Amino acid sequence: MFIRKKHLIPVIAIAATTLLLTDSRFQFFVLALHYEPTMADSSLKDTTVTNVSATTDRSGREAALLSAFFGLDNHLPYLANLAICNGAAGLDGMPVVFSHELDLESLQAGDFEVQSENGQTGSIKCVTLAPADNLGERRTVLIVGELGSQIDKPMTVRVVGNLLSKDYSVNFIETEVGVVPLDDGPSLALAELVPVVQWDLGRLATRLPWGGGSSCPLGSKQVIRVTWEGGVTLPGGAEVDDKIRRAYRVLVSDDRGVTREIEPFALGDLGDGDNNHLLCLDISDPAKEIRFPKGLLTDPNEDLNLETSQLVLRY
Repeated sequence: MFIRKKHLIPVIAIAATTLLLTDSRFQFFVLALHYEPTMADSSLKDTTVTNVSATTDRSGREAALLSAFFGLDNHLPYLANLAICNGAAGLDGMPVVFSHELDLESLQAGDFEVQSENGQTGSIKCVTLAPADNLGERRTVLIVGELGSQIDKPMTVRVVGNLLSKDYSVNFIETEVGVVPLDDGPSLALAELVPVVQWDLGRLATRLPWGGGSSCPLGSKQVIRVTWEGGVTLPGGAEVDDKIRRAYRVLVSDDRGVTREIEPFALGDLGDGDNNHLLCLDISDPAKEIRFPKGLLTDPNEDLNLETSQLVLRY
């Protein structure tokens, strides 16, 4: 998880103190109370000055919004005031997934515009990359505000300011995407091969309430990151279990071009409450496609997931 150096010592001290406490709910509250939301921005004007105007990177990958998901309507919890931005509690939450990881310094609330079915422009309180802020994950922006309702549904998210990819290769200005309605369940937005330099095999999730998810175990030979349109859990909010691991199906192809379907031998990126899972494979045959059946996971609104699949991207 990204934490600026000047905040690292107090966060570690607080985490160590809470390890001595026995009530897990109180531990969570204390950690959240002292967690500074360094990934959030409330600036309503775009102030990013740049000469980056490309909309396609060197590999030919286009800058695009992959999804916008109306996840919560006036239902962000009280702790959102502490862990996201002041005033976030009771507002709407809309995760937006991008084709590329984003440059944090160019991310501002004023970069976005949400239009409703009746042509109204939503009121944005703040935006944040948390909780999807592990290495390799910074492509999901949570938009917080009064973005629409069941009566006047949000229809479109548009980038209206200079918002750059992490490597400064593309600018997302003027990109847009339609919004998945509140009552629809989540689908996969992306599947990608994780570079070996990002694996950090055997890492456990941190005790912080956001960020710091677990990695794949030792013995992994290939790691695939899947990104859902929004955060997913078991029905009721519990972390995913071995039934979910077995439900993920991975289509792989050997050096003769013969394809077969396997399941990951483990899951990673657990314990951090974001919209990503790592599928840990114990074979080297390249993964081609990820499939997942309907009705096993829910979003924060308790809507069950749709049957979904994504081709695996290899950059």
